[in-house]
Amino acid sequence: MPAATTPLDRLLPGAIARHRHQGAYAALVLEGRYVEAGEGGRWQVEPGDVLVHPAFSIHADWVGRGGALVVNLPLRSAGRLPPAFRARDPQALLDLAARGQAIELPEHADALPPLQQDWPDALAAALRADPGLPLKTWSRHAGLAPATLSRGFAAAYGVTPARYRADLRLARALERLAGPEPLAQLALALGYADQAHLSRAVRAATGMTPRQLRQSNPFKTRPDAQP
Repeated sequence: MPAATTPLDRLLPGAIARHRHQGAYAALVLEGRYVEAGEGGRWQVEPGDVLVHPAFSIHADWVGRGGALVVNLPLRSAGRLPPAFRARDPQALLDLAARGQAIELPEHADALPPLQQDWPDALAAALRADPGLPLKTWSRHAGLAPATLSRGFAAAYGVTPARYRADLRLARALERLAGPEPLAQLALALGYADQAHLSRAVRAATGMTPRQLRQSNPFKTRPDAQP
């Protein structure tokens, strides 16, 4: 059972609009089933599954009948964990969290692949592989009208393809801000018009400028706490 200090989250049936979390955490599913869509793709999860959320990540959820119960486990860093995995010993994760130790991929746990059910998942995968992919070109090759593309993707991911691409670009910018790369160079490499455009996007998502974010360094991996 979760420790008394471990936060439980009861998810009601239905859709949960896209939302962003400031701190990195892992959501361990204890009861129920739901689908989550974020920058890394879509996952259908059930008890024993774990969804990993980097700092400032954004996602939407669709919760099944009966709702779901999850426990949110704070992470020092999400960088060494897969986006989703199945824990064969969920209690071991709860024990690590209760002792203040870093959560790592448990032995014999299986990484979960993102859903690949229909063309919205194929488009999401294509955008993750190439954020500069022209949407008109993709829709033409798929035989879909632009309006159909936008509506269908939003139904599956809670956001238009253009917004999803912007979220991917921002997620990559946040990852690379952990390094020493000059901001102007980073903006150019990720397709922002200029450094000011990058700064506005980062501030809108985090409430901080890129320089302030680097100083706070929420992505840095800290040493594990001792038991």
